[in-house]
Amino acid sequence: MSTASTGPLRLGTRKSLMATTQSRQVADEVTRLTGHAVELVGVTTQGDVSKALLAQIGGTGVFVNALRDKILSGEVDFAVHSLKDLPTSETPGIALAATPVRDDPRDALCGPAKLADLPRGARVGTGSPRRVAQLRALRPDLEIVPIRGNADTRLRKVADGELDAIVLAHAGLRRIGRLDAVAEVFEPDQMLPAPGQGSLALECRTDREDLRALLGTVDDAATRRTVTAERTVLAVLEAGCSAPVGTYAAEVDERLHLTAAVVAYDGSRQVRLSASGHPDAAEQIGRDLAHRLLAQGADQLMGERD
Repeated sequence: MSTASTGPLRLGTRKSLMATTQSRQVADEVTRLTGHAVELVGVTTQGDVSKALLAQIGGTGVFVNALRDKILSGEVDFAVHSLKDLPTSETPGIALAATPVRDDPRDALCGPAKLADLPRGARVGTGSPRRVAQLRALRPDLEIVPIRGNADTRLRKVADGELDAIVLAHAGLRRIGRLDAVAEVFEPDQMLPAPGQGSLALECRTDREDLRALLGTVDDAATRRTVTAERTVLAVLEAGCSAPVGTYAAEVDERLHLTAAVVAYDGSRQVRLSASGHPDAAEQIGRDLAHRLLAQGADQLMGERD
């Protein structure tokens, strides 16, 4: 069936402010470039309902599976995800149709002061094992508090004095207009982001070739190459959101530069390596770097918990 005959495209999205905001941005861009109207369809996922930490309820897929089910059943035409929420394994029948231009991939500290200026024993909230490990490497004296909830809920814990600070993705804070809460933005040499952080992913059914071509108008080739390198590291390591793995790739002077680290959960040790090559070899660069990480004992660090 041609997309031209189906009326407005139905875009499946989680119902949170951040999800609907980024989905609306994508919808507007698709309409601007193609002329197709797009309507948002709210979907509740397991990750939205459960109060448990992500690592306890199956990792990143808890935000994605319900949306994919709606795509496969034909209830929605496509979905927008935060790319870092996508499992690295392929799902039969689902195609990654586009990765729009990436937003800032870095992590941000939200609170009254920079990390170095927080008092000893300060309570810092995050639900990410990757952030926990890197925070402990930077400030072993901090008390890291596991948290869930949307960005506003987490920010309120700082405002109410329950926590001294929290760490969130800079891109998400920008999308919901809360950069006012940022005390410090971590450079990748301090805290490596999650693979694909700051990027969005548009998925549709594999057999909808017309729709894949239409959505491809918002695809950014450089973003796709860098996130492919990062996510290949994660795939080869066979790690998900419950593993303390950080990556960052960027294209500079027609070279793709990739850095990745696996950090012990207590922050005491890490394996951190870099590689570079031609951008068209993004997947191979990520694969080779992951094997080098494994050769230096990265798998042992991923399996540790305190």
